[in-house]
Amino acid sequence: MPTPILELNDVSVDFDGFFALTDLSLALHPGELRSIIGPNGAGKTTFLDVITGKVKPTKGSVSLRGQSILGLSEQKISRLGVGRKFQTPRVFENLSVIRNLEFAASPNKSPFKLMFETLTSTVKDEVHRIMDYVGLAPYAKAEAGSLSHGQKQWLAISMLVAQSPDVILLDEPVAGLTDEETSRTAELIKSLAGDHTVVVIEHDMEFIRDLGAPVTVLHQGQLLTQGMIEDVKQDPRVIEVYLGQADDH
Repeated sequence: MPTPILELNDVSVDFDGFFALTDLSLALHPGELRSIIGPNGAGKTTFLDVITGKVKPTKGSVSLRGQSILGLSEQKISRLGVGRKFQTPRVFENLSVIRNLEFAASPNKSPFKLMFETLTSTVKDEVHRIMDYVGLAPYAKAEAGSLSHGQKQWLAISMLVAQSPDVILLDEPVAGLTDEETSRTAELIKSLAGDHTVVVIEHDMEFIRDLGAPVTVLHQGQLLTQGMIEDVKQDPRVIEVYLGQADDH
């Protein structure tokens, strides 16, 4: 069995007596695609916060490539190869699509230097490859603020990919998208797995099914069950706490 690229062991997070996570253990392997589902309050966002260093666990360990990342800053963890896309796409709305991607792809993260640097041909080629891949090439010179919500989601994901992270964390990437955009986003995310380890948090069950990836179900900060979506949806515990008896999708 290969060494996990990301591993949480017995992680608990106590917010003044409220346990957002309780003894959570989870291992992700290189190139894996994993979906995380659960009702509101299940601990999904805290799970991401712990991985990215935004929240420090009350107990337990978090390791990246076998090395502990507990206590490291969010910036340091990001530089080590963990990228996160929040639910609301974070793009530079007043800048062009291509400039957003150039900023993301640049190895130099100083805002002042980024304004004046000349990117290498390798970086420029990668930016154009990503734009072509996600269908944003026709909008290269358009301001990011003029894009549709779905296109902004693709740009935000593309900006993560441009940073070449080993681990990509996506928080509700299809929230507010049309059916067509949702389907395209599923294809995009599936294509990222292999080159990256991808973790997707989402409520849309059709989208989760489209991903065809193993599913981890969280409930009240604990791991409830794991498996493929069709098996998970038949679990009486999942039906009780999350999907509801009437769900027949």
